[in-house]
Amino acid sequence: MQLLKHHHSRPGQAVLALLLIALVLLLDAMMVSPPLHERFHPDAGEHGHQCAVTLFAHGQVDAAAVDVAMAGPLPWITPVPVTAASVFCPVIEQLPAGRAPPVAAFHS
Repeated sequence: MQLLKHHHSRPGQAVLALLLIALVLLLDAMMVSPPLHERFHPDAGEHGHQCAVTLFAHGQVDAAAVDVAMAGPLPWITPVPVTAASVFCPVIEQLPAGRAPPVAAFHS
C-alpha cells in the first residue's frame, strides 16, 4: 500500500516521464516521415540541415554511461569455520604404554 501512496505522491514525475516519452516518439515519427519533419521546419529537406531529428536519426545522441554494480546471490547457508576441540579422556591415561583403547571407547 505504501508503494501506491509513494507513486501517487509525485504526479509531476509521471507527467514529466510521459512528456519525455512523447518527445522521443515524436522524434521517431519525424525521422520516418519527411513531410512531418518539414511541417516543423521548412528547410528540413536541405543537405546541411541539422536539428534534433537529424542528430537522433544518425545516432548522435549523448547518453550518460552508468556502471551498475551487480551483487551476487546471497547464500542460503552461511559457512561456519571448523574449530578443533580437544577432549580429555581419562581411560587413555590408565592404559599401559604402547596400547590403544578398545574401539568401543571411542563410540561412547
